[in-house]
This record gives sequence, C-alpha cells and structure tokens, in this order.
Amino acid sequence: MDQGRTARAAYSDCARARWKVIACAVLALITSSIQPVAAQNWPAKPVRMIVPFTPGGGSDIVGRVLAQKLSTALGQQVVVENRPGAGGRIGTEAVARAAPDGYTLLFATSSVMVTAPALYAKLGFQMPGDFAPISLVASTAYVLVVHPSVPVRSVKDFIALAKRTPGRLTYASSGAGGPAHLAGALFGALAAVHMVHVPYKGSAPGATSVMSGETDAMFSNLLPALPAIKAGRLRPLGLTSTRPSTILPDVPTLAATLPGFEVEQLYGLLAPANTSRDTVRRLNAETAKAVQSPEVKVRLLNDGSEVLLSTPDAFEKRIVAEIARWSTVIKSAGIKED
Repeated sequence: MDQGRTARAAYSDCARARWKVIACAVLALITSSIQPVAAQNWPAKPVRMIVPFTPGGGSDIVGRVLAQKLSTALGQQVVVENRPGAGGRIGTEAVARAAPDGYTLLFATSSVMVTAPALYAKLGFQMPGDFAPISLVASTAYVLVVHPSVPVRSVKDFIALAKRTPGRLTYASSGAGGPAHLAGALFGALAAVHMVHVPYKGSAPGATSVMSGETDAMFSNLLPALPAIKAGRLRPLGLTSTRPSTILPDVPTLAATLPGFEVEQLYGLLAPANTSRDTVRRLNAETAKAVQSPEVKVRLLNDGSEVLLSTPDAFEKRIVAEIARWSTVIKSAGIKED
C-alpha cells in the first residue's frame, strides 16, 4: 500500500513538472509572438523630432526636410519641435531624458554631438552614452571669408600675412567654443599663426563685423555667406570641407594648402538610449531612402549641404572620434568654457 502511494505521488510530481514545462513553452511562444507585432505597429501615433535650435537655422531647415519625408514613409506625422537654449543643450537633454519608445527623436548638429561634450566638463547628458545614434544625415562646410580690404587672394596669402603680422589679424565667430571659433583655432595650429579671436552673439553679428571691416576674417556658414560673397562684400578664400562645393565651385579647400584641415557641421538623427533595435534599424533605413531621393538631394545641395549617411554603429564611432579630435584642439588652444 505504501508502495502504491509512493508511485501515485511520483506520478503526480511528474505531471506537475510536465505542466510547468508546457506552461513555460506557451509563455515563451506568446512573448515571442507579441514582440514582432509591437515592433510592426510602431509608430501608432505622431513622432516628435526635437531640433534644439531656433526656427530658420540650418538644423531646422534640414530637420524639416527629413521630417516631411519620414512622415510619408512611417504613415504618422513627424512633428518638428524647436527647443532652443544654451547652445542646443536644453533640447538635447530633454531627448536624453525622454522615454525610449521611438516617439521622441533628436535632430542634432556638431554643436551638441561634438563641441559641447568636448568643451564642457558638466552636461545634463552624455554623448553618445545617453542616446541611440540612428544615422548621419548631411554635412555643411564653412568658408573662410575676409573683408575685401584685406590684401590677400588665397589661403596661402592669408597665412603669409598672418605670419608677417602676428597677433594683428582678427577673426570673428558666433561665440566662444562654437564651430567657427574651433575652426579658427585649428587653422592657427596647423598654419602655425596667431590670430585674435573676437566672439559675437551669433553668426549674423559676426559676419556683419567682417563686412563692416570691424574684424578681418571669419569661418562662416556657407549658405548665409553666399549673398555677401556674390555682392562683393566678403571675399572667399577656402572651404573647410575636403570636397569642393557645388555652390562655390571656384573656391578651393583649405586642405589643399593645409593638409589635415577639415571642419564640417554634421547633422544627425538620434533617439534616447535603449530605444529598440528594430525601431533604430527602421529609422535608419527610412532616413537613407528619404535623403537619397532626388528632390531632397537637390534641396540639400541648394542649401549648401550634402548627403552623408551611415549605419548606427558607424555614426556612434564618428561621434566618439570627433569628440576626441576636438578635445585635443580645445586643450591645445586653451579654449575655456564660456
């Protein structure tokens, strides 16, 4: 009789074990079937694309072009939300703290992806650690311009003049630690010349100072400088990209005279860290389709930008490499936080 009870108990234990195995298998099956459906259903509502700068600037223009194409591709509106302040850091921090659900994206520039992390010891975000890089989108060159009264016609002439008059030439920028300032610092290091930096509160006041003769030179955004160049109020000497520009085809690159000189404004799309890989992959693919379409390519070229795509991994590596490069320039030039 004891043996019978023992046998029945053993059978009962085996049955319970079998039911546990079956239950686990069913749960795993349900879970695996739910995940793809959730991924396929994204996005189920409008997506915010935060541009951390004021409307009308380069990042806003390029960001809105991309948002329009993504809206069509995703079947949901991608709404551009301008969140300016602190040189783009406020809007960038907002995305870093957002839920990683694919409904908040950041359209960023070099200013927040590279310059801020390289310059500031304390930020409200880590780059790229607090983000899931999706893709580079485009790049824009700067152009070295001088007032027409400056007696130079080429980058070589400009370097020779700076060497003959150390500390006499001045160059304007949109603010301490900004891309135009860093371009000047890199130029000084590679050309072994000393120029005086004069920061202004924005690109427009800086360019105005060169046009009026208040300062001698500036590394200006390409597109805003075009009207003044065409009007003869600014003289272009060299482009900061390593490639010629379609809108200034006769202006050589600075790298032709100073090997290794390269400064570009990068535009990229990012999401908060821990955003699902499926969402990142889809956004990467749709971004590539969007900016390679003929109408977007032409629009970017007319605005002085060029398509520059990447995989998420390559984008992250580019951010890390650029931060390291500019950290070295900032340290060697003695540039401090403003």
